[in-house]
Amino acid sequence: MPTPAHELNELGFTDFEMFLESYAPIFRAASIETVNHLLSGPPFKKSDWNTHLQQTYGINKRHANGVISSALGRVDGAKEHRILHLKTLEGKIKSISTWLNKAERKLALTRKFYAKKKWQNSKTGCNFPIACSLQYKSTNWQNLRFQIHNKKRKLTLLINKGEHLRLKQIKVSIPRSDILVVGSKDESYGNQVCQWDGDKITFRVPKCLESRFGKNVSSEIGDFNRNINRLPECGAKTWHFYRKNGKWIAAVQFTPNPVKQVSRERMYGCIGIDMNPGSIGWAYVDSEGNLKAKGQIPLQMGLPSGKQQAQVVEACLQLAIVSQTFECPVVCEELDFSTKKQSLGEKGRKYARMLSGWAYSEFYKQLSSILSNCGIELIAVNPAYSSIIGLVKYLRMYGLASDESAAMVIARRAMKLSEKIPRSLTAYSEVNSEKYVWSEWSQLNKKIKHSAMISRRCDYYSVSNWSFLVNLDNEEASSAKKECLKLIPQSLPRFA
Repeated sequence: MPTPAHELNELGFTDFEMFLESYAPIFRAASIETVNHLLSGPPFKKSDWNTHLQQTYGINKRHANGVISSALGRVDGAKEHRILHLKTLEGKIKSISTWLNKAERKLALTRKFYAKKKWQNSKTGCNFPIACSLQYKSTNWQNLRFQIHNKKRKLTLLINKGEHLRLKQIKVSIPRSDILVVGSKDESYGNQVCQWDGDKITFRVPKCLESRFGKNVSSEIGDFNRNINRLPECGAKTWHFYRKNGKWIAAVQFTPNPVKQVSRERMYGCIGIDMNPGSIGWAYVDSEGNLKAKGQIPLQMGLPSGKQQAQVVEACLQLAIVSQTFECPVVCEELDFSTKKQSLGEKGRKYARMLSGWAYSEFYKQLSSILSNCGIELIAVNPAYSSIIGLVKYLRMYGLASDESAAMVIARRAMKLSEKIPRSLTAYSEVNSEKYVWSEWSQLNKKIKHSAMISRRCDYYSVSNWSFLVNLDNEEASSAKKECLKLIPQSLPRFA
């Protein structure tokens, strides 16, 4: 909030700032009592509690509504964060338990292998052969046992922490300099207590402070200088005053004016985007589902928070310009990395650093805000098998990068276009036409992962014949036949 020179008093503050400093302790005391009442257990009756706050603290009904709304929001937020905290702990416990089972099984199989008399002549070898480090003077067995010991200690700590959180009472933090005033669409200027006419803000003083400040206190705060001003003249406006870095800040929450829609219906074409840690790939697909334009927006990892946010905003602005050029909506993928982030302790350092520094949620938050101001629709679709479909079908066909091919699949999915397996693949892979098409892509994805022909994404450019899938099927059939023959007793005759 600005401090006009003609409004300053002898202490160097405006009357509005002096009023906020006096009203903030009253608002905080009322909020603390409301939060304690909400957490105590008895059923909450808003009208009765509103009357209690008016009589106890000498405030009006609208002021009490702000206190109750602020307290309800903080209590609900604390409960939601407690649920998310417990969910995160459960995910970490599950990840550590899975890792421990695998590690202990690995050691058990290794001991069983070396317990054999002629293990040197084994054809299969050991899944975890013993080795010694010349640098640390220890074996890999000792290192694994040390990791198991630390993981068990961490698992016990997390289990105890989860049990403690389930029984612990929820605590809510109430800031000292914080004021909330709830508005209504039926009131003038969207709020009966705090009204702003575009140049001056007027606040209705509660009864307990009328003797010091009068019935109303006002100050000039000017207009919100923005390129796109969507603040409506009518409609509810909720004001929030809080202190930060020694200055009072005024924030207003409102329902913005609708913006003229620039993007057309999705059936006329879409722009799909695929975000990766190093770049954002986009692809424009026309009404027939054919690729018409593509591109990449590079991203730099490991930046400070300020530069990272500036980089994300710049990328979103570039996507907005592209979508305005083609007059079509933007399609993104629905991703949730909370499960993956719960198991970062069992992953490598490089992977954990990459996933932690990936500003995925911040990117789509900024993208939604910028596209909404520009009148562009943002559509979210299921990203299942988008990468494998793009690599197999469109990577070599159009000469795309991996993220561009995935972006093309995402755009086509928003347009309700099917993605069947190419005929060049159905000749070598068994396809069940009765199942959904994603089931076919799932089977193909598993086969490609077990194949030695494709180990990197660039290998998809050189694949012209998928006959190696047939050899892979034959190898699986022969291995299954050998396993069946092992189960037949030696005394019974074997048939080919």
